[in-house]
Amino acid sequence: MEKTIPLTQAKYDELTKQLKQCETVERTEVSNAIKAAKEFGDLSENAEYSAAKDAQEKLEIKIAQLAEILAKAYPIDTSLLSTKTVSVGNYVKVLDVELDEEVTYQIVSSIEASSNENKISDQSPIGKALIGRSKGETVFSKTPAGAIELKILDISK
Repeated sequence: MEKTIPLTQAKYDELTKQLKQCETVERTEVSNAIKAAKEFGDLSENAEYSAAKDAQEKLEIKIAQLAEILAKAYPIDTSLLSTKTVSVGNYVKVLDVELDEEVTYQIVSSIEASSNENKISDQSPIGKALIGRSKGETVFSKTPAGAIELKILDISK
């Protein structure tokens, strides 16, 4: 399978840890809950058993999703990142021309995008506008909040 999802090392490690936690600790907990619920007798009217089976189904879906992401993901080698043009993994300091505000974004994959942490997806309107651009360039992007003009002040790792 082709590795197509770039992740920061921290996110890659976090997802790997989550998957291991789900496959070991949480599976055991759910299995024990199912065993305990079976001891209550009639499974057709056993709310504890139904709840435990639902929890098992949700856990297995989560495990499958994490495994699928990790099968396609690779950690970004920051030592190979260029600071000449914007790419996934870079931090980009920009000036919002209209608001006269400086903001620093990290360009990441959609899996780890977080507006609270100023991590923007390479697939977002702003991310797409910044990718491949250089320091000093001005980019325009149409966002859900309207058009935005950004001047790239710095690119770092």
